[in-house]
Amino acid sequence: MTQISLTSAEQSIVDKIDDYSLDMLTTVETWSSQNSGSHNRKGLDAMRTLLKDRFSNLPGQVSDLALRDGEYIAPSGAIEKVRYAPAVNVSVRPKAPIQLVLTGHYDTVFPKDFHFQKPIRVDDDTINGPGTADMKAGLMVMLTALEALEKSDIAKNVGYNILMSPDEEIGSPGSGPLLAELGKHSHVGLTYEPALADGSMAGARKGSGNFSLIIKGKAAHAGREHHLGRNAIAAMAQFIGGIEALNGKREGVTFNIAKIDGGGASNIVPELAIGRFNVRMKKTMDVAWIERELGKLVTVLNAKDGIHAHLHGGFTRPPKPMSPANAQIFDWVKQAGGLLGQEIKWAPSGGVCEGNNLWAAGCPNVDTLGVRGGDIHSDREYMKISSLVERARLSSVILMKIASGEFDAVAAKKLASSS
Repeated sequence: MTQISLTSAEQSIVDKIDDYSLDMLTTVETWSSQNSGSHNRKGLDAMRTLLKDRFSNLPGQVSDLALRDGEYIAPSGAIEKVRYAPAVNVSVRPKAPIQLVLTGHYDTVFPKDFHFQKPIRVDDDTINGPGTADMKAGLMVMLTALEALEKSDIAKNVGYNILMSPDEEIGSPGSGPLLAELGKHSHVGLTYEPALADGSMAGARKGSGNFSLIIKGKAAHAGREHHLGRNAIAAMAQFIGGIEALNGKREGVTFNIAKIDGGGASNIVPELAIGRFNVRMKKTMDVAWIERELGKLVTVLNAKDGIHAHLHGGFTRPPKPMSPANAQIFDWVKQAGGLLGQEIKWAPSGGVCEGNNLWAAGCPNVDTLGVRGGDIHSDREYMKISSLVERARLSSVILMKIASGEFDAVAAKKLASSS
């Protein structure tokens, strides 16, 4: 392996990132203060405006990309159409010989009426705030690294598309096709999900599927005509017991029932129940087993007198293995970190992200280039302030070494194609 080093020009560019530390932090605080929960359309629109204004500093075209409509199972059992907010796309040098895709999301898991709305500085190196780690600070790291790249004479060798999506936290149901298209036509992907607090990154990732089971029974008076009713919640309990029993039956496959809707007054046999659950798996071949087992459980329910069960949903993100091509990208990150005195480590993760989607499209990628932080998806979410500059420096080196050809993005794409 050829030993790499930083040129004096590259070192100068990297060093200047330190000058932007305060601006990076105050921008993240502003972004964190804007609620952009996945279902808060008004908040998403406001956040998108902030992003478009800031990313317009890059030498490319900034635009909205409409997402395909989705479906949602309402508490009534009706299948309703969902219109997602647009994604933000920044396209720079689409005809350059090396093409990258950089992704991140601007939605969070926190609803507009949730109590956790503003960032608070806990100490000199810690900020507690919604979306700070996951992943508004990651977007700031991405932007700062790209601005550093644009100061380099070799930036012309690289073109890139940035996709900032509004639906990652709900499985990318609308942006999935855009990720697939960008991944297909890009040599390498860089995604800015948070690293762990110690800087460790996610390696192999599980795949994920989101499902809703709609069970319809028959309402009846719970006292006078209980025998005429068909209890949908009782049927749902049977199904839940069935999927819970599947946990541990196949290595790495987990089923998690997350929410149940249905029922009403205690003197009525409930005629409707909706169960929402998530499935995770290590291997693509697990999907067939999962679908078969779920099908068996649904068939058993439909064989019951007066009960009708319908499974809705599917797999939105396939597993992302530590393939030779993905391992190559991680090696680049490790080399870049070495040049900066940063020790880079990684481990398998049960979580999923846009990196799964990019890999499914044949794009090798690394997906935890964001800030160091933790306790994401809770009101304890925090990020380490020093990691803003630290991770921007890391990405700037990766980008410049891809532009110089020392990190061969074309070869990495070919390696992914042969996997």
